[in-house]
Amino acid sequence: MFGYRVPAPDEAMLISGGKHGMKGSPFRVVIGHGAFVTPITRKVRYLTLSMQEAEVAEQCVTKQGISLNVRSVIAFKVGNDEESIVNAGQRFLSDQDQMSILTGRIFAGHLRSIIGSMTVEEIVTERQKLASEVLDGSKAEMATIGLIVDSLQIQSIDDMGAGYIAAMAAPNNAAIQRQAKIAQAQADQASAEAQQASARKQAEFARQTSVVQAQYKGEVERAQAEAAQAGPLAQANAQLAVINAQAELAQQQAQLRQQQLVSEVIKPAEAEAERVRILAKADAERTRIQAEAAASNNRVALDQLLINQLPLIVKEAAAGLAGANVSVLNGADGLSEIAAGLVSQGLTILDSVRKGMPGQNVTPLDRRVIDSQLEPQSSPSS
Repeated sequence: MFGYRVPAPDEAMLISGGKHGMKGSPFRVVIGHGAFVTPITRKVRYLTLSMQEAEVAEQCVTKQGISLNVRSVIAFKVGNDEESIVNAGQRFLSDQDQMSILTGRIFAGHLRSIIGSMTVEEIVTERQKLASEVLDGSKAEMATIGLIVDSLQIQSIDDMGAGYIAAMAAPNNAAIQRQAKIAQAQADQASAEAQQASARKQAEFARQTSVVQAQYKGEVERAQAEAAQAGPLAQANAQLAVINAQAELAQQQAQLRQQQLVSEVIKPAEAEAERVRILAKADAERTRIQAEAAASNNRVALDQLLINQLPLIVKEAAAGLAGANVSVLNGADGLSEIAAGLVSQGLTILDSVRKGMPGQNVTPLDRRVIDSQLEPQSSPSS
């Protein structure tokens, strides 16, 4: 569009010719957007906001009086605020390359000042401290001209052949070399140990391989020997099995024959002997029973005979008393006592006769029978 201007992203558009500048500045600052510019009454210029650098190579003298050649690089740019842009535009708008030249000169002065207050050891070992102090010392001055520093890097420090830095580094170099030699020796020792361990492992592996090969060879030879003996061994085992089977068959046949003998000879003989024993026992029992029956019959007949003769015995005894001179003192009672005595004598005689025969004793039953036989004959005597 005619009269409408837009600055680049890394540029600031400065519009002069109006009365809208900041704090009486001769131009108006436009950043990040466009603006209408009257072609005749306004004039547009652009100030770069991109990063720039300046190199500084300065010969400085330390606190110890030792000259050092110091090289550094400064990264800077115009500040993003409107005040910094106005300050930088008023100084560098017509020749923006002067920003790098002026920045290098400013930092060279501050670098000489800071190095003059430090020793070589501090400068060498504390480069970051040196850079920080230079930045702090130049910050206000750089802000005055509208510039800001992003970084300061000390690239190199050289004593220009004086040998001070080398001498300062000698102890460290010696220690480093000593440590390097120790490390090398340790590495060589570790390498030798590793080689020895590798050789031992190889020898052990070779030994194990030989052992395994010998074992394999022995197993193969053993297998071959077993294979060679397998035929005869199998035949011998077969013959042994046949012999065992024959022995078992013979044993079974012997057992069968023994069972046949038992069933055909021993069992019938035992049965016949048992039959004879039972018959003999039965015959003996029959004879005993017959003998006992005969003895019992004889005893009954004898008892009957004696019982039948007992009254006669008593009568004869009484007849003997008839011729005797006997005095009866108590009348009927005395006669009863005499009769009882006669009966008692008859029983005694009967017992004597019967004792002469084995097993012939008077039983209570016999006495009751005898008493029953005597009672009718006792009454006439009374």
